[in-house]
Amino acid sequence: MTSYGLLTFEGADELDFTGPWEVFAVSSILRNGVDSLALIAQNKDVVNCQKGMRVLPSHTLDNHPPLDVLVVPGGHGVLHELDNSVLTGWIKRTSADVTWATSVSTGAFLMYASGPMRGRRATTHHAYTRRLESMGDVTVIPNARYVVDGNLVSSQGISAGIDMALWLVGQLHGREHARDVQWRLQYYPAPPYQAEEPF
Repeated sequence: MTSYGLLTFEGADELDFTGPWEVFAVSSILRNGVDSLALIAQNKDVVNCQKGMRVLPSHTLDNHPPLDVLVVPGGHGVLHELDNSVLTGWIKRTSADVTWATSVSTGAFLMYASGPMRGRRATTHHAYTRRLESMGDVTVIPNARYVVDGNLVSSQGISAGIDMALWLVGQLHGREHARDVQWRLQYYPAPPYQAEEPF
């Protein structure tokens, strides 16, 4: 059994956590539902995400199952949460306990502020790589879809979290399983205007 915890907060970008959620949920389905997923927020109030989606957390920072994987999303709300010592303290403690600590997009700034990303290699949304680099004690890999440094995994912006999550389920449950998840999701990106025109 793998226990996934996906953080959310006011102003979090929706796809940053719903993309990985979909990957992990399908992975669990293919494994006969043995894994668990928790959507975690500071409290159980409805969370208003960056683009208008409203979500209801299943767990809180002080009431969630033990986690194997932590996902920290980005979004405009990150700027406010950087000053939230309750949240950053929780990220620091939880990152030390999980098998894999991950961030998507500007969630990297929360990982940095909390401590786990300091002195590590990482990436973030392409619009914010210089800002992350300016922090000083992090090596930013700007052109990598996702970056692995020990048990810390960070991805570029938004949709890159799906790629990172697929890589992660491959590490946890094997490459063939990750390919099965990808097939079930029909995740074979071919963006319009960069690929073949539709039939």
